[in-house]
Amino acid sequence: MTASLKRWTPLLARRLLQAALVALLVGTLCFFMTRLLPGDTAFRIAAGRYGYDMVDAAAAEAVRAELGLNRPWLAALAEWWGRLLRLDLGVSMVTAQPVSSEIALQLGQTLRLSVWAIVLSLLLGPVPGALAGLRPGGWLDRATLALSMLLRAMPPFVFGLVLVLIFSVELNALPAAGHTDAGSLALPALTLAAGLAAVSSRVARDAMVSVRGSAYYGFALTKGLSPWQALLSHGVRNVAAPVVAYVGVQLVYLIEGVVLVETIFAWPGIGHALVHAIFGRDVPMIQGTALVLGLMFVLFNSLVDLACAAIDPRRRPQ
Repeated sequence: MTASLKRWTPLLARRLLQAALVALLVGTLCFFMTRLLPGDTAFRIAAGRYGYDMVDAAAAEAVRAELGLNRPWLAALAEWWGRLLRLDLGVSMVTAQPVSSEIALQLGQTLRLSVWAIVLSLLLGPVPGALAGLRPGGWLDRATLALSMLLRAMPPFVFGLVLVLIFSVELNALPAAGHTDAGSLALPALTLAAGLAAVSSRVARDAMVSVRGSAYYGFALTKGLSPWQALLSHGVRNVAAPVVAYVGVQLVYLIEGVVLVETIFAWPGIGHALVHAIFGRDVPMIQGTALVLGLMFVLFNSLVDLACAAIDPRRRPQ
């Protein structure tokens, strides 16, 4: 084992332990919260299978006996823990398909949407914010501050509906929902990116102001470098480090927003599947989708840690 790999081993071990704890905690909480929901779970599952018009008490009892919903809660939970140790997420109560295969179809769409949202947020937020930091108090600084406050105050689903009204209803330029072409990704990705960009622009602005007032930036100017040369040589990495760290903090917003945005735009991802599973009381599907969303948070956080270490050597394991 090389010295470099030995330095990174404790971080990787912590992330693996965090992933295991997330899997255990999320699955257990989803199990109990679903069982505590009001109403008849067997009736809801039967309605999801056959439709509400075709469901009666006999159909609900048949589903209850088939799925073992009359078993003690702790026995059912212990069975789920055992399957999880075997990396088996079970079978959907509504579709009778393996949860893992259904999630595999949806995970790619969710990752695609999330990655594009992060990329857009980095283009729409830090770049204008850094430019605003070059002239604190200028018109660009005031404009980005006002826009940032507006976007942060507006919930994602409201902003998404505004985008639909403008680009789909009025301009007829982009589809309002679905995933039939490349344009279908624009509105949901922009909806997610706006909230992330709203604060990352201010983080980049404050970092730029700090860089311009630092001793090392002033020393670079005294060596004969132009302001742009000094900024490119000594400022970009120092501005990028807090922005990337902020992305890690805001991953909760991203994972939470995926559920809302996919539902609004009928995007066939994990968040959309989670909402349908909750309505159908599909416990294995709820546990599986919530588990994957939690593991996505751990994965993205690990990537952010690696990116921060690549930008700032002080963050690298010694």
